[in-house]
Amino acid sequence: MSGARPQLRRTLCTKFLLPGGLLAIAALGTLALVFPGAAAQGATPVVQAVHLSASSGSCGSLNLKGVSDVFNTGNPFKSSIVSCSGGHLLHYGDKAITYANPPASSVAAGKLLFDQTCSSCHGSEANGVSPSGQATIGPNLQGVGTATIDFWVTTGRMPATDIAAVEAERKPPRLTDAQALEVAAYINSLDPAVPAVPTPNLKGADVADGASLFALNCAACHTITGAGDALAFGTNAPSLQNRQVTPQQVAEAMRIGPANMPRFSGNLTDAQVRDVVAYVTEYIQHPTNPGGAGLGGVGPVAEGFVALLIGVGGLALICFWIGDRS
Repeated sequence: MSGARPQLRRTLCTKFLLPGGLLAIAALGTLALVFPGAAAQGATPVVQAVHLSASSGSCGSLNLKGVSDVFNTGNPFKSSIVSCSGGHLLHYGDKAITYANPPASSVAAGKLLFDQTCSSCHGSEANGVSPSGQATIGPNLQGVGTATIDFWVTTGRMPATDIAAVEAERKPPRLTDAQALEVAAYINSLDPAVPAVPTPNLKGADVADGASLFALNCAACHTITGAGDALAFGTNAPSLQNRQVTPQQVAEAMRIGPANMPRFSGNLTDAQVRDVVAYVTEYIQHPTNPGGAGLGGVGPVAEGFVALLIGVGGLALICFWIGDRS
C-alpha cells in the first residue's frame, strides 16, 4: 500500500491538477483579452492624477477637441505637470516640452491688434462670421489654441497678403513675437483651448531617435534632407533647412498640423516631438557634410551630374587634345 500512494498522487497530478491549472491560466488569459479592465483591477496605475501646484486654482472650461488621452502628448490633464490660476490654464507638460499660455493681462492689447490686422477676414469675434451674419474670408479661430495663432503669425503667414492664394507662404512677420502672443491671448479668451505655445527642452534630446522619427513621419513630404517639396493642388511642404524656422515653430507645427500637415497628437509623445525638433534644428539646419560639398543635399543625383560634367567632360577634353596632337 505504501508504494501505491505515491503512484496515486502522481496520477492525480497528471490527470487532474496539471490540466486544471492549465485550463485556469487559459481562462484568465481569455478574460484579460475580452475584459481588459477586469484584469487591471487591483493593479497600480502608472499615473492616476494630474499633479497640480499648491497654489493652483480651477482650470475653468477648456476645449480639448482633437487632443489625445495618451499621457504626455499635449493634453494638460494627461501631463506630468499642469498649473492653473483663477480659471486660466497657465502651463503644462513635462521635462521634454513645456506648454504655456500668455497671461490674461495680454487680452486687451490682443483684441486691439486683432481688430486692426485680423478682423476684416476672420470677423470681429474671430468666428469667421461678420456682424451681419455673413461668412467672412477667413475661418473660425475660436477653440484652436494659442499655439495655432502663434505659429501662423510668427511665421509671417498671417496676416495674409494675398487672400486668394491657395496656400499662405512664409514671409517676414508683420507682428513681433510679443504681439503674436497678445493676439493669441485674445482669441484664446473667446474659447480657451489647447495646445498652448510649446517650448522644447533640447538638452536631453535623443537626436538619433529624432532622425528615425523624421524619416518615418516627415520625410515623405519634406524629403529626407528637409529641403521641402511640392504637393498637390499648388501646395507644398516648406523647407526645414531655413534657419529662421525655430524649435518652437517646429513643435507647434507637429502639434497643430497646419494646412496639409497631419496633426501629431497621440502618436508622438512630448519626448519624441522634442527629439524630432532637435534633429531638425541641429542636423538639418546645420549639416556637417563630412564627405565634402553637400551639393544641395539631394544625394547621388547631384553627384552623378558632377561626375558627368567633370569626369566624362574631362575625359572628352583629354581625348580631343590627344587627337589634335596626333
